[in-house]
Amino acid sequence: MRSIFSSLVPSFIKRRYAAKFVVSILFVLIAIGLVGGVGYVDVNETLEQDVEDGLHSMSVMQADSLDEWTNKMSSQAHLLSERHEIQQGDTSQIEARFAYERPARLDDAASLYVVEIDSGEVVASSTEGDRNPEGTHIDDIDDPWADESVFREAHGDNVWISPRTYQSSGNPDRAVVAFVTQAGQDRVVVLEGAIDVRIGQLHQGGESQFTEIIDTNGEYVLRAEDDELDATEGGAIDDDRQLEAIQRAADDREVQFTRHEGMIRAYTPVGAGDRTSDWIAVTNVPADDAFEVRNTVGLSVLSIIATGLITLAIMGVVLGRQTVTPIRRLQAKTQAMEDGDLDVDLETTQTDEIGRLYEAFDSMRLSLQKQIEAARSAREEADAERQRVQQINQELERAADDYSTVMRRAADGNLTARMDPSTENEAMTEIADEFNDMLAQIEQTVEQLKTFATAVATASEEVTASSEEVRSASEQVAESVQEISDGAERQHVSLRSVDSEMSNLSTTTQQIAASSNQVADIAERTAETGRDGQEAAQEAIDSMRATETEARSALNEMHALEEEVAQIDELVEQIQEIAGQTNMLALNANIEASRASSNDDGGFGVVAQEVKELSTDAKQAADEIEQRLESIREQTGDSAAEVEATSQRLQNASNRVQEAVEALEVIAQYAAETNSGIQEISAATEQQAASTQEVVAMVDQAASVSEETTAEAENVAAAAEEQTTSLTEVSRSASDLTEQATHLSEVLDRFDTDVDIDGGMETRGFDFVNFDSTLETGDDHAKDVHPE
Repeated sequence: MRSIFSSLVPSFIKRRYAAKFVVSILFVLIAIGLVGGVGYVDVNETLEQDVEDGLHSMSVMQADSLDEWTNKMSSQAHLLSERHEIQQGDTSQIEARFAYERPARLDDAASLYVVEIDSGEVVASSTEGDRNPEGTHIDDIDDPWADESVFREAHGDNVWISPRTYQSSGNPDRAVVAFVTQAGQDRVVVLEGAIDVRIGQLHQGGESQFTEIIDTNGEYVLRAEDDELDATEGGAIDDDRQLEAIQRAADDREVQFTRHEGMIRAYTPVGAGDRTSDWIAVTNVPADDAFEVRNTVGLSVLSIIATGLITLAIMGVVLGRQTVTPIRRLQAKTQAMEDGDLDVDLETTQTDEIGRLYEAFDSMRLSLQKQIEAARSAREEADAERQRVQQINQELERAADDYSTVMRRAADGNLTARMDPSTENEAMTEIADEFNDMLAQIEQTVEQLKTFATAVATASEEVTASSEEVRSASEQVAESVQEISDGAERQHVSLRSVDSEMSNLSTTTQQIAASSNQVADIAERTAETGRDGQEAAQEAIDSMRATETEARSALNEMHALEEEVAQIDELVEQIQEIAGQTNMLALNANIEASRASSNDDGGFGVVAQEVKELSTDAKQAADEIEQRLESIREQTGDSAAEVEATSQRLQNASNRVQEAVEALEVIAQYAAETNSGIQEISAATEQQAASTQEVVAMVDQAASVSEETTAEAENVAAAAEEQTTSLTEVSRSASDLTEQATHLSEVLDRFDTDVDIDGGMETRGFDFVNFDSTLETGDDHAKDVHPE
């Protein structure tokens, strides 16, 4: 709200206190004037309403009084017409009644007449002297009641009332209204009421106030001229506003008001209900008299408002001279102080707030003089300090440029780059030392990773080669076992044939001998094949054991690689920490540069920004190394899992081959026994006939043994096939490990190092294993990586 009000105030008023003061005074004056004007208007309206209400009450009261008077006159005329003397008496009797009635009841009656209806002659009259129309015909009388038509309207109980006032011929000094009613059958009574007397008796609000009577057509019934009421026989109102008010009063039977030609008029219809008439009572009040109180009160209110405004204006002028003028002088002196003149005179005789303001500015002037002197001294010290900071900035810029070059070389992969710590700034020296140590550790770690990756690749290739040899031996074993199985199958068939032939003893001894020799040869080959299979199975067992040993060695080397990768993770975290410290140092250097001098060209800030960017590059390089190491760690973990699974499969295959060897030993024993038996059969052919039953039993036994040999040979063949499959998987896993080690070597080759770790190098508490010597000696277990 305040901002909106401030935006509406013109700028020239905001900038000048005098303008604000004048505007404030004018605002107060206008507010007082508006309040006074509203109060004046309200008082005028209230007083006008009071005048109107009073005039309304008075006009209603006067109309009611006129209505009451006309009713009274009509009743008196009617009562008078009912008197016996009036209806049938002679002139003397009638006059006697008039004389009796006028003082008692007819005090408002100006004249009384009794007229014969048929003859039209005046029978009696209350007037005296020459104006007494007794015996006069109505045609000779100019009054409005002297007309036969009036008599016809006044028959019965009706009372005819003259539509307007007139001057009676019998009493010309009065303005009268005629009331005519029938008296008996032949006469009428005419009562002329002195309406001017009645109106004169009405209460008036002032001497200049008077009442007139008009009809609904705007024609005067009783008119006032020159402050006198005169009967009228003509004349009408020609003002449209008055005619409109008269018509509304007649139609609505309510009081209407007009203001015209300095007069206020109230138009009130006379009569109500059954006694309505065409008369309108007009109460006339001069506007000056009616609003005299209003004008007096309004003048008093205007006087009070004018007095307040004038007093406020005078106070504004006085206060302005006491405030605006001293403030203007103070503004001129402060302007001189602003221009550099601190010797201005700020003394004043005022002891109010403005005087204290002068004293405050004088104190400020003295304080400024002291502060300027202190600022000059501080400026000289700042110049000296700026020169010193400039030298420091130059030294830092030089060191930062050198460090920037070294960091760029390191970021490009040259890990042999080193920072020169010989600088006068301790923080920069500390950064150089820590950065050099960090690069040395990274360089050693990368070189160790290269050597280790090469060793892993070599060991993996040798594992692959050994796995191929074992796989070839396993295939040979499988072929030999298959031949044994085929021979055993043939032996089984042959023995079944022998059994069949032995059932038929009619065969010649030569055939028996030949069959025995053939069986002996087959048994001999079976024994030899069993021995060959036994030797091949033993060789397969030895090869699998060597492969298992190599796989365990590779697994141990993979675990060692995982530990080295963990050490690299620690180095990467140190790189990130140093990068964060470098960034914080750059931020501190930037803050110190802004504090040292605001006039510096920004050299220190540029150096700090460069150091910050280099630390960001180092952090990004460390993040990249960490991502690649994470990939190597995942691949190594996968390879270790595969080698462990392969080692387990080799162990299973070795167990099965061992079972095959044992089966082959049993087969060899059976084959030897078969050979001995057949030799005995061949030597004792001549005894064949006598030993037929024994031969048949032995042949049955040989057939059973041959059947068992066939089953065992099939089992050995299946085990050899499974061993071959396991060795294929071992060879594939070793190949994958070789590819991963080669990829690691390629990633590490982008870093240039000059560290020699030949012969085994000890780094960060770990020894690397020479896998070549391990693989060449064929040890069962590889050397484990162990902490010092």
